[in-house]
Amino acid sequence: MSAAVPVPAPAAAPAVAHAASAALFAPWTLRSVTVPNRVWMAPMCQYSAEPSGPDAGVAHDWHFAHYAARAAGGTGLILQEATAVSPEGRISPYDLGIWNDTQVEALRRITSFLKAQGTVPGIQIGHAGRKASTDRPWKGGQPVGPEAHGWQTAAPSAVPFAEGHPVPDELTVDEIREITGQFAAAAERAVAAGYEVVEIHGAHGYLIGEFLSPTSNRRTDAYGGSFENRTRFALEVVDAVRAAWPQELPLFFRISATDWLEEDGWTADETVRLASLLHEHGVDLLDVSTGGLAPGARIPVGPGYQVPFAARVKVETALPVAAVGLITEPEQAEKILADGEADAVLLGRELLRDPYWVRRAAVEFGEEPRTPHPYHRAW
Repeated sequence: MSAAVPVPAPAAAPAVAHAASAALFAPWTLRSVTVPNRVWMAPMCQYSAEPSGPDAGVAHDWHFAHYAARAAGGTGLILQEATAVSPEGRISPYDLGIWNDTQVEALRRITSFLKAQGTVPGIQIGHAGRKASTDRPWKGGQPVGPEAHGWQTAAPSAVPFAEGHPVPDELTVDEIREITGQFAAAAERAVAAGYEVVEIHGAHGYLIGEFLSPTSNRRTDAYGGSFENRTRFALEVVDAVRAAWPQELPLFFRISATDWLEEDGWTADETVRLASLLHEHGVDLLDVSTGGLAPGARIPVGPGYQVPFAARVKVETALPVAAVGLITEPEQAEKILADGEADAVLLGRELLRDPYWVRRAAVEFGEEPRTPHPYHRAW
């Protein structure tokens, strides 16, 4: 792959008069990394990589253009989509991966451009567990077999995700340790690829979340049953990644704060309890989402519906938090920060709709939007 063409660094556009600086545009330093604002891009899978062969899981022009646009738009931190620590850890055969050096080389092109625009490059690493080996969402998202580049899934217990999904293999203790090592190796490759933040994906019913929830974890060994046992894998992964990841760089953890189940699910109380442990184990921020474990869960979706879970962690623990979930308007995002409910906001679908949301918000608040020199005349 050819090297990226150098692009001029962003410049600040003239600001209009305002009474006070918006919390959204306050820089924040985590360990040695300073993020220029509190508007960050949530990880969202693109399902656009090659499914097999030497280019399987390798980022290409779509991924570069996708992330480059949001960096040019002024996003402070971009968390790259869930990037699999192994071929079997992909949500779909079309996911990005970070299990080999070919993938690392392609990712360097993205991180170099993001840094040139003043955006901090981050990556979410994960394993999909029993929710792996599925088709792309716009193709229905159903499980796929070997004839469609699929594979046999694995999970804490032999409990399928939903009716019509295959029964996963129950992981042995040796296999659990192997996956823990894959997370650590992924973190090492993330350093080589130029990322400055790594986030462990423990949410949305994927492998780590499957261990956390008693609905999907029916084990009777050291990895199942009690809270201490169900959180063991998550903490072992955190320890392995923290040891492989440079101490001067921040480590995030994404969690589903609740399974939204009336019984036998992971709860908000357990999230608060785990958050304190994650902080002790070297996690610098909790990315608070919800749901994804049970397809029949009733979720009261609405603007900012997940923010109260982030706010509770922030109030009851010492771990910083980021809020996500139907945050769409600048005033809404600003209020979340100003009210102390979160330390940063993560935008997902809204940044798909509007890559320049951050610049628009800056103008609304009279702040100085970071603008690439070639676009300066527009602002």
